[in-house]
Formats: sequence, C-alpha cells, structure tokens
Amino acid sequence: MKIMLEEALKEHLQARGLKIATAESCTGGLVSHRITNISGSSEYFPGGIVSYSNEAKVKFLGVSWDTLNAHGAVSQEVVLEMARGARTLFGADIGISVSGIAGPTGAMPGKPVGTTWFGLSTSSGEWARHFLWDGDREQNKQYSSEAALQFVIDYLEGRLS
Repeated sequence: MKIMLEEALKEHLQARGLKIATAESCTGGLVSHRITNISGSSEYFPGGIVSYSNEAKVKFLGVSWDTLNAHGAVSQEVVLEMARGARTLFGADIGISVSGIAGPTGAMPGKPVGTTWFGLSTSSGEWARHFLWDGDREQNKQYSSEAALQFVIDYLEGRLS
C-alpha cells in the first residue's frame, strides 16, 4: 500500500522535531489543507499564508516590490522570498511556497498557463523548482500541491543538492 505524501511528511517532521510553514498563491491553501488533513498536524504545522495578491506577498511575507517588478510573481526569485517569509513569520524550520498560473487565463509572454514555481527555505539552504502543468485549473492546483509536498519530502530525505 502506498503511503500518502501527507503521512510521509508527518513521519519525517515528527521524527526530527521540525516545523513547516506554507506560503501559497495559485493553490489557494490546498497545500495547507492537505497537511492539516492529518491528525496531529498542529505539532509540526504552525500555519500558512495564502498570498494571492502581490500586496499580500509584500505585506505578510516580506517579498520585495523590486523583486516582483523585476521578475513577476511567478518566478524563482519570488517563491524563494515567499518561502523565507513564511518560515520567518511562523518561526518554522522549513518554509514551502508555490506561485503559478493555474489557468485557464493569466498566461504572459514566456509564462504559459501551467507555469508554476516552488520555493523551499531552511536554515541550511534554499532551493527552487519549476514545472509546466498541462491540466485544467483544478488539476494544475492538485499537481502543484502534490509537487510541493514531494519537494519537502525530497529535502527531508536528503535528495536536494
């Protein structure tokens, strides 16, 4: 039987005594929802922010207007600032962030529908991942929540360099 990502995350975080915080845009809280579907998640999940607007990214997560103006909300630079901001805001060990274009509208030159960036921030380093999903809006959100949880598990299992 395949273990759910949410359960695997719980096991890793509890075994190490670590806490995780989220900063979500295009997923609208789906990553946080999946984490909190697991009983006992309050032990390792102090909270998350849904920062759908640029104003919210700046106000709550400390994302720089300069970064947003230079790179756009859907960028490596912004998701790293979002992840760092969530980790700091909630006093967590790990911050995971996601920003993307779920569709069907919102495409920009160089950033088609499905473009999604993920940021991971820890005291030992920061990483980013990029995907281009090909589903509808709901599918893209689901793919993104899955990728965000997997990103954290990859970190916890030592698969990031």
